[in-house]
Amino acid sequence: MTNATEDRLPTQSQRALEGIRELLFSGVFVPGARLSEPAIADRLQISRTPVRAALARLEQEGVVDAIPSGGFAVRSFAPKDILDAIELRGVLEGTAARLAAERGITPAQSVAMQKVLAEIDEILEATHYALDHDRYTRCNATFHDLIKRAADSPVISREISRLVSLPFSGPNALLMVQRELPEFHGSLLLAQSQHKAILEAIELREGTRAENLAREHARLARRNLEVAMNDDRIKARYPALTLVTG
Repeated sequence: MTNATEDRLPTQSQRALEGIRELLFSGVFVPGARLSEPAIADRLQISRTPVRAALARLEQEGVVDAIPSGGFAVRSFAPKDILDAIELRGVLEGTAARLAAERGITPAQSVAMQKVLAEIDEILEATHYALDHDRYTRCNATFHDLIKRAADSPVISREISRLVSLPFSGPNALLMVQRELPEFHGSLLLAQSQHKAILEAIELREGTRAENLAREHARLARRNLEVAMNDDRIKARYPALTLVTG
């Protein structure tokens, strides 16, 4: 039988992990800054134990650096690091799409993907300024998660989840940058056409085509990062970009 304290531990651990990620990616800490467990615990209103565990988890994910003398520091990322992470995500998601095609997906999985793509179509009927960004972000994340799950590979699923925890490497990570671009709505339409082509290839059991389409789809994020890093106005509006140096 578990007690009340034990029941709260998973919630505290998750709060610590999500809270520290939010602090890191909101520009609260500068690259290289030492992360104080007591200060973070006080800020998040949780105990130090889950904070320490969350920092260790983030170090394993490559989000913070371990300090030889003890503790952790905010990591900075060279643009090349992020571009490589995006490229690797394309490789992994491409592999997931190929496996889903080769192994076959269930009717229920097909319906779930078609449903989310229909919702994205509905969202994209709005104009640039009226578009529901939050709803699009949720649907986009859902579609990518469905592809990952359709591969039926715990190994691929785990590695994709680990990789997208890095800043700017996930499917939605650079949508904030796209909002600043005149061609924003057009880029979402392009992404949606790629979504549909990936699903079609999976349903037709065309593994190589599904893989190539998924890898090309991931490269949209690469372009967005390159735009952001060359535009001081965009960098000033998105504090998380301070983690990318060089």
